[in-house]
Amino acid sequence: MTNQSTNQNISQNILLKKSIFKDEAIPFDQIKVAEYMPAIEAAIVEAKKNIELVKSQKEINFENIILGLEQASEKLDRVSTIYFNLLTAEASEEVQALAQKISPILSAFASDVSLDDQIFQKIKFVYDHREDLKLKGEELRLTEKMYKDFSRNGALLSAEKKNDLRALDQELSVLSPLFSENVLKATNAFEMWIDLEADLAGLPEGVREAAAMAAEQKGQKGKWLFNLQAPSLIPFLTYSSRRQLREKLWRATSSKAFGGEFDNRDVIKKIVTLKFKRAQLLGFKDYAAYVLEERMAQNPETVFNFLKRLMEPAKKAAQRDLKEVEDFREKLEGQREVKPWDFAYYSEKLKEEKYAFNEEELRPYFKLENVIDGVFEHARKLFKLNFKPVSGIPVYHPDVKTFEVFHETTNEYVGLFYMDFFPRETKKGGAWMTNYREQGLWAHEIKRPHVSIVCNFTKPTPTKPSLLSYDEVRTLFHEFGHALHGLLSQCRYRSLAGTNVYWDFVELPSQIMENWTEEKEGLDLFARHYETNEPIPDDLVQKIKKSSLFQSGWMTLRQISYAWLDMKWYTTNPEQINEVDQFETEMTAITRLLPKEPGTNMSCSFGHIFGGGYSAGYYSYHWAAVLDADAFEYFKEEGLYSAEVAAKFQKSILSRGGTAHPMELYKEFRGREPDPDSLLRRNGLL
Repeated sequence: MTNQSTNQNISQNILLKKSIFKDEAIPFDQIKVAEYMPAIEAAIVEAKKNIELVKSQKEINFENIILGLEQASEKLDRVSTIYFNLLTAEASEEVQALAQKISPILSAFASDVSLDDQIFQKIKFVYDHREDLKLKGEELRLTEKMYKDFSRNGALLSAEKKNDLRALDQELSVLSPLFSENVLKATNAFEMWIDLEADLAGLPEGVREAAAMAAEQKGQKGKWLFNLQAPSLIPFLTYSSRRQLREKLWRATSSKAFGGEFDNRDVIKKIVTLKFKRAQLLGFKDYAAYVLEERMAQNPETVFNFLKRLMEPAKKAAQRDLKEVEDFREKLEGQREVKPWDFAYYSEKLKEEKYAFNEEELRPYFKLENVIDGVFEHARKLFKLNFKPVSGIPVYHPDVKTFEVFHETTNEYVGLFYMDFFPRETKKGGAWMTNYREQGLWAHEIKRPHVSIVCNFTKPTPTKPSLLSYDEVRTLFHEFGHALHGLLSQCRYRSLAGTNVYWDFVELPSQIMENWTEEKEGLDLFARHYETNEPIPDDLVQKIKKSSLFQSGWMTLRQISYAWLDMKWYTTNPEQINEVDQFETEMTAITRLLPKEPGTNMSCSFGHIFGGGYSAGYYSYHWAAVLDADAFEYFKEEGLYSAEVAAKFQKSILSRGGTAHPMELYKEFRGREPDPDSLLRRNGLL
C-alpha cells in the first residue's frame, strides 16, 4: 500500500512530469517545496538504471557509451537545475534548508558515477580508440571532455583514495550553499533606519523615495530605510553628505558574515582545506593548479604573471587617482584624509567638477523598459534576433518577464528568455545569467535553450519608473551577452553547448557587450528621457565617453586585488593559514592603497570564489577583458554594427560553445591571437 501510494505521489510530482506549456516551459507556479527531494531521489534512480544499461553494452562505441552517459541523467539534470537556480533567485528559508540535504545526495551520486571503474574503462576504450572509431568534431571533443572529467574526478585513483575523495566531496557539497546562505542572511539582517529628513542630505530624490517606500512596506511610513542591497547601498555611499552614516553603512557591508550569527570564517577555512586536499589527492600541487589545467591560462604562474603585468601600471594610476581625491577633499574642506567610506562620495564630486557631469543626470534617460527595448534592438541589429513578450508562461515571481526569441528573417525559434530585475530578501545579491534548459540533445531531440538573466536593479517608486544608473545599464548589457551565448548556441551535445566553455573565455561575450553603452550608436537605441522621450543630448554622451577613464587605475587595481586574493586562497597550503582576516590582510597588502579597517573582511562575503564557480577563477574577468578589448577594436574598425563582423562573432564564438579550444575559436573570429596591450590601451594605462 505504501509503495503504491509513493509511486502515485511520484507520478503526480510536477517536477517529473512533462510540461504542458509552450516549448515545455517549467511550471514554476505549480512547484511545491516538498516535491524537490522525492523528485531528485526518483530522478537518481532513473539515472542509475540508464547508467546500468550503458555498462551492459557489449558494443563499445561513441553512441553506446559516451552519448549514453551524456543522456543518462537528463531528468536529474532538469530537476536539480530548477532547484539550484531558484536557490539563488527565489529561496525561502525552507528552500535554503533543503540545500543541506540535496547537495550531499547529488554529490554522492556524482561520486558513484565518476568513481565507477566499469564505466570509466568503457569511456577509456572509446577515448583510446578515438582514431580507429574515426571520431571527429563534437563527438571527438565530447569524448575527450568526458575522459578528462572522469580522470579529474578520481577515476584513476586507487580504491582507498577514491573513498577519500568521496568523503571530501561529501563535505564540500554542503559548504558552498552554506556560505551563500550566510551571506544572504547577513545581508538581510542589516537595516539602517533614518528618522530625520536632514540625514538624507545629498541624496538624490529617487534614492530618498525608494528608501521611503522600503520603510512604508515595513509599516514605518514617514521614515526611510537603507540596506545592503546594491540599489540602496551604492547611491548612499556615493551621494550622502552624512559621513557617519556612510561609515555605518560601509562597515556593515564590509563585515558581512564576518563574525556574529552568520560567520563564514570557519566555512572558508573548511572549503580551502578540503579543496587543497582534493587537488593533492588528484596529483596537483594545489587547487589552483587543478582548476587551471582546464583553462586558457593553464597554470597559476601564468595567472600571477598576467596579474603582475596589469598591476604595475594600474597601481601607479590608482595612486594618482587617490592623490587627486585627497587633493580635492583638502581644497573642498581643508582636510586631506580619505577613508574607504569617503572615496565614492568625493570621487563623484570630483567627477562632477572635472566633467560638469553627475551620474544622476543619466538616470532619467535610462528607464528600464527603454533599456530592455534597446538591448533587444542591439541584438536585432547585430544578430537579427526578435524578442517577443509571451504570456501564459509560468514564472517563479511576479517580477519575472518572459520572451520568445526568433530569427528576424527566417522566423526560426531561437529560445525562451526570462528576465528578473529587482532585489528581494529571497534573492542573492549581484547579477548573473543561467540556463533552465541548455541547448542540445534532450531525449534524442535537439531542443532550443531556456535562458534567464537575474539582476538587482533600482525598483520603480510610486512616482517614478525604474530608472537605472549607468552601471546598471552596463550590467544589463553584460548579462545579456551571457544570454546571447546561451541562446545562439548551435551545438549537438549539451555538455559542449552555450556557456560550457573554459571559465576564462566565458566572460568574452558578456564583457564585449558593455562597450556599446559608451558609444552614441549604442546609446541612441534606448537612452531617451522618461518624461519627454527626448534622446540623450550629445553633450551627455560625450561626458560619458570622456569620464569613462575616470579613476580607471583605481577600479582596475581593485579588480586585480580580488583576483590576487582569490589566487592566494587557492595556492596557499591551508596549514599556513591561521586566521581568515590575517591572511586576507597580508595577501592584499600588495594592492592596498588605503589602510585596512579593523573589523572588516571581504573574503567572508566573496561569493564568487567560495559560494560560486570562480574558485581560482576571478582573474577570468581581466583575462576575458583582454579578449573583449581586442575584439571590440575589430568592431570599431569595421563599424559598430558591421553585419560581417557580427556574423563572424556569432559563427565563431556565440554559436560554438565549447566545441573547440577557445583560442582556436578566437583566432577563427579575429584572424590572429588577441593583442595583450588592447586592455591597457582601452583603460588609458598604456
